Amino acid sequence: MHPVRVSIPSFRSENSSVEKGYTVFKIDVLMNGRQHTVEKRYSEFHALHKMLKKTIKPPEIPSKHVRNWVPKVLEQRRHGLELYLQTIIMENEVLPKIFLDFLNIRHFPSVPKTESCGPPDFSFFLSFSKLSHQPVMLFLRDPYLLPAGHDEFSNVVIEGVVHGVYYPDLQPR
Repeated sequence: MHPVRVSIPSFRSENSSVEKGYTVFKIDVLMNGRQHTVEKRYSEFHALHKMLKKTIKPPEIPSKHVRNWVPKVLEQRRHGLELYLQTIIMENEVLPKIFLDFLNIRHFPSVPKTESCGPPDFSFFLSFSKLSHQPVMLFLRDPYLLPAGHDEFSNVVIEGVVHGVYYPDLQPR
């Protein structure tokens, strides 16, 4: 089962002076405990359906030609579009990117669990090459650990501070 849930709780009619009136459907999207709302017109659902047909076999979409000024018909369309989205989620193990984009869901690959021992596997970061951002800095080892061996010249500043704090009566070497 997908961590994505959708519902279309409501719709509203919009009237525009430029074009004839249209209906906007409010889509509630719940993913990983976070909810957001997207508003889409039927024409956007129809465009999604046409694009999905190129990659998957989507369910039937409610009819394009309806009297969209009749409230009962609009309620049937709302229910049909909600069922359409839910069926796509239920029938597809991997949701198409176009579908995730339609719902304004950002999809990132899951981060692999870190190993408790052994060298890190940096091949994971190569999968981010298609994303719009890249890791800023990557350390092959912890930059804050002191080297295992001693240098020929000891760190005079650190040694002086340690001796000054812990052994104030001891004379420096």
